[in-house]
Amino acid sequence: MSTKEIIEKKLHDGLQITHLDVANESHMHNVPDGAESHFRVVVVSDAFADTALLGRHRKVNAILKDELAGNIHALALHTYTSDEWTARGESADASPECRGGSAR
Repeated sequence: MSTKEIIEKKLHDGLQITHLDVANESHMHNVPDGAESHFRVVVVSDAFADTALLGRHRKVNAILKDELAGNIHALALHTYTSDEWTARGESADASPECRGGSAR
């Protein structure tokens, strides 16, 4: 199972999700081909209601603690309730271009 698939499964199992988009953005960074180290996660769940941004990220990080202790180097989180997601036009900001890192 790929890291992307593990992230998807764990988040579906750990939160009542209405929308989930997990993107492996490793190719945008100075990592070997085929790396699974940089991910962008958009997760919409009403489990985030009445929870500040930091608390939402802590919930996701707790669910993915094993992966974060392993090969995941970066995890860009976009966490919304259903109402927030609708108000945003069901869209999250794109990740910026990589601005650093060492050569391969």
